Amino acid sequence: MNPESLQIECSGGLMVITMNRPQSLNAITPQMHEELEAAFNAFAADDALQVAIVTGAGTRAFCAGSDLKAFRIKDAPPYPEHGYAGLIKRHDLVKPVIAAVNGLALGGGMELALACDVIIAEEQAMFGLVEPKVGLIAIAGGITRLVRAVGHKQAMIPLLTGCQIAARDGLAQGFVSEVVGTCEALARARTLAAEIMACAPLAVRATKEIAYRSMDEPDLPTAIAAQDHYPAYKAWIASEDAAEGMQAFVEKRKPEWKGR
Repeated sequence: MNPESLQIECSGGLMVITMNRPQSLNAITPQMHEELEAAFNAFAADDALQVAIVTGAGTRAFCAGSDLKAFRIKDAPPYPEHGYAGLIKRHDLVKPVIAAVNGLALGGGMELALACDVIIAEEQAMFGLVEPKVGLIAIAGGITRLVRAVGHKQAMIPLLTGCQIAARDGLAQGFVSEVVGTCEALARARTLAAEIMACAPLAVRATKEIAYRSMDEPDLPTAIAAQDHYPAYKAWIASEDAAEGMQAFVEKRKPEWKGR
């Protein structure tokens, strides 16, 4: 891991991934794609890690997308196994990922944020799938995730024009989870992560899995019936955590979760 471009902090079940190229608005290079892939691989594989936060260094940008100076369309190296930033095709990751957006989130930067489960954005944050402005397409999940998050009619103007969206407008449209003050996104993300980690890990993972996979089912009755067959659900239902949680409530003590 190159600390000059990516910083990783792990403590108490939380992994914080910081893109560390503030002089370049934390734009992602080919090397950073591999580093992000490795970071998310480590997060997914380590049972001690429960929540990840992704953020950008400095105050100007979360991530301005791909560093176009480092990429050439015809000879660009392929993205890693799990796609752009090592996250956008990671469909089986049932642990929560939070984006702490502290400034510009443009192009691939917005796509990375949209691939997270929660987006905490500072007041000055701006989002935009600006790819059409440079002859590209937001195919790293940006088009499909934005349409799913806000609906076709809300999505089409920013998709077709590449215009930028203020944090408050993103909140109103539904793709931003919360808006906080300047320099507060990471602190709020840490607080939220602590609240998540106070819950049973297997229950959190089953909840995330059901929330996403249910959208692929044809109707509500099918979705409710199908959830019993999802892997994270099976892990949760086979655990002792549900009984432990209820017993701890009755005994007025902190639960001791066994599932990981």
